[in-house]
Amino acid sequence: MARIRVGLLESTTFMVGTLPVPKYTDQEKTTFATDRETGQKLYTVTVFLMEEERAEALKITIPAGGLPDGLKPGVPVRPVELFATPWARIFNGSLSDGVAYRAAAFELMIPVAAEPGKKAAA
Repeated sequence: MARIRVGLLESTTFMVGTLPVPKYTDQEKTTFATDRETGQKLYTVTVFLMEEERAEALKITIPAGGLPDGLKPGVPVRPVELFATPWARIFNGSLSDGVAYRAAAFELMIPVAAEPGKKAAA
């Protein structure tokens, strides 16, 4: 399947819309989806992409190791190694298609407040 690196404008910003939601391999949600290379659990995070005069909600899949502390709705982030994978399938005679987004990690674009007695992340 074709993976396409997503090119972004320098002015493009992302903001977290939802907390990470675990991905499952089955509809009954009994088995976590895992990264084929690392075995890490996969999560989906909805983010808002804002670019010039448009905004769009994207669901991006991220391995557990790529989720930084302090990730919460409203926080600006930058996806690292963002790829898009077009997909299509026929189910019950109807065509469904879309684009799946995957990133290696999110980088927080603001400093994380330190816990008392600890230094803040840069």
